[in-house]
Amino acid sequence: MKYDLAVIGAGPAGMMAAGRAGEFNANVVLIEKNKTLGNKLLITGKGRCNFTNKRDDLKQMIEKFGKNGKFLFSCFYKFGPDETIDFFEKRGVKIKIERGGRVFPLSDKSKDVLDALIGYLKESKVKIMTGQAVKDVIKKKNKIEKIILNNLREIVAKQYIICTGGKSYPSTGSTGDGYQWLKNIGHTITRLSPALVPVITQEQFIKDIEGLSLKNVKISLWQNNREIGSAFGEAIFTHNGLSGPIILDLSRKIIDQSNIEIKIDFKPALNFIDLDKRIQKDFKKTNNKMFKNSLNELLPQRLIPVIIAISKIEPEKKVNLITREERKKIIHLLKEFVLKVKRLDGYDKAIITVGGIDLREINPQTMKSRLIDNLYLAGEILDLDGPTGGYNLQACFSTGYIAGENASKF
Repeated sequence: MKYDLAVIGAGPAGMMAAGRAGEFNANVVLIEKNKTLGNKLLITGKGRCNFTNKRDDLKQMIEKFGKNGKFLFSCFYKFGPDETIDFFEKRGVKIKIERGGRVFPLSDKSKDVLDALIGYLKESKVKIMTGQAVKDVIKKKNKIEKIILNNLREIVAKQYIICTGGKSYPSTGSTGDGYQWLKNIGHTITRLSPALVPVITQEQFIKDIEGLSLKNVKISLWQNNREIGSAFGEAIFTHNGLSGPIILDLSRKIIDQSNIEIKIDFKPALNFIDLDKRIQKDFKKTNNKMFKNSLNELLPQRLIPVIIAISKIEPEKKVNLITREERKKIIHLLKEFVLKVKRLDGYDKAIITVGGIDLREINPQTMKSRLIDNLYLAGEILDLDGPTGGYNLQACFSTGYIAGENASKF
């Protein structure tokens, strides 16, 4: 059977694209290699599904995507956070807005978001083919001629949308298949890297403070003595490095993983001079105590032995014998606690993939390929990545909606 449109990949972008095209009465088939739809969507936000971010100024939202964000102007103005919220509310998903504009279903269940999208596919009369992996995409001249499935069945359509996602969480089906098909038919793939991912560090002592949470800290990334990014907020020590909201966001800055250091400022509200005054004040109170018992008001208990060991100050030395130079060492460790980055954790821990289809090869107003006449692209397969907070799912919904609408005009 010949279709008007074939959509490959039933993640958020693919479901939105297929549903939108079906609204225009296109005969649409949605092809998914998993046996169920939206596997990755179900685990986003630890199963709560932070599906967009409510911002009054779209420019602020676009800036979160860095230099490639301008590509999203047209998509976000046509189908942005307000339209996305309206889309889900009309389909019975009650919402709530949390800190930083993060939008969740009121139920805290990602299944509500998935059910709304599946309902949309039914409304739009989309034919759904699950458990069907695509083996190859065949191009003839300047058009895709057909799709060949693993069982050698052929799917022929007038138009095609590829929304196969990135390489993050491969257990959900995101194994990067689409990159190879698109490379084979002439598209350029930029450098790929896991992102929104924990960072593994070189230091052995990290395992001793696994699970220690840090609040209201400033963390900066340095490469070859140049700062490449910084963030303020929360982080957590893992058995082999660091994770948590600000680490996940900063991981997007780590493309070349060589010569990178993490610097933690445990006391960002105090400059070096004020911190020195604070320490002197604490030391006065604990004048006759041993050094190891004098830092309780400055640091979490589990971090104190680490700071002492690195400072090389004798733990049992009396506080009133601590020298000015030793005090400077302590201040430096509290303001610039350095960890050396070994590598990023793998795609199996990454929320998204940095890199993808070169945006110069796609029309940002329609999501149509500039190289293939009947091909559209949407979602995480594109070279777009935003921080945590609903930005990446919004990019999937927006690009999918625009691709679906335009691919139905044949």
